[in-house]
Amino acid sequence: MNEHSQPAILRYTAFSADPEGGNPAGVVLDASGLDGAAMLAVAAEVGYSESAFLTGRTEAAAPGARGYAIRYFSPKAEVPFCGHATVATALALAERDGPGDLEFTTAAGPVPVTVVREGGELRATLTSVEPHVTDIAPDDLAEALDALDWPAADLDPALPPRIAYAGARHLVLAAATRERLASLHYDFARLEALMHRLDLTTLQLVWRASDTAFHVRDPFPVGGVVEDPATGAAAAAFGAYLRTHSLVPDTAELTLHQGEDMGRPGTLTVTLRAGDTRVRVSGTGTRIPAPAGA
Repeated sequence: MNEHSQPAILRYTAFSADPEGGNPAGVVLDASGLDGAAMLAVAAEVGYSESAFLTGRTEAAAPGARGYAIRYFSPKAEVPFCGHATVATALALAERDGPGDLEFTTAAGPVPVTVVREGGELRATLTSVEPHVTDIAPDDLAEALDALDWPAADLDPALPPRIAYAGARHLVLAAATRERLASLHYDFARLEALMHRLDLTTLQLVWRASDTAFHVRDPFPVGGVVEDPATGAAAAAFGAYLRTHSLVPDTAELTLHQGEDMGRPGTLTVTLRAGDTRVRVSGTGTRIPAPAGA
């Protein structure tokens, strides 16, 4: 890219009203002049776990919604869907054009988002694509645990290991204690290789604090980062996982705490509705001041 084609790059954090919390994302509201290689270069330059790029307007399925085509890139590769970058983009559009209904056309399918103002804060709620949950082979589970250096005895038997999807694939592993979750020192290359083989975007590591509250962490070596601070796509997949295994009621509101062990605390709200298999994930966010010289 030359100086005339450099897009305007916004920086937002999602799932926290504090710029130092939540998960930061790059946002390009007009990426119509960029190809995939240029988007990847921007994502690598920004250096966050993901950046989002709006490539044009689309016809939204819902009357009155504003439709956009969107792509997502980590510093290393394109990903089919990213929840926190979706929230960040929705908030950026709301600040520019006002709150309301949006629909993003993603590689995983259409993702409606509603942005409302609550008090002085904007809050975005995305609705996932149709989720599903599948088993993981015993050998693959053993390899994941070895890469994490987690003994199988440290898992919570009430929350079985599964692969959950709500736009991207995530391996759900539940720790029996908060201390087990807090200790995360894994073999980056080994876990990355397994995740590529199983087409996983992150591992959703969880600890159940109460009936409706969880602490979560998401290793993300396939994206080129050790850990994702707040992961909307994994939160949606986890909501589907909990419902599939009847671990929560059909109608439930769950709170996921993420980023605490990284010093970037954030809060994700996961909503399940009886009669609707999709999962809703919501949170606040805020703009991050551009770095000097950007």
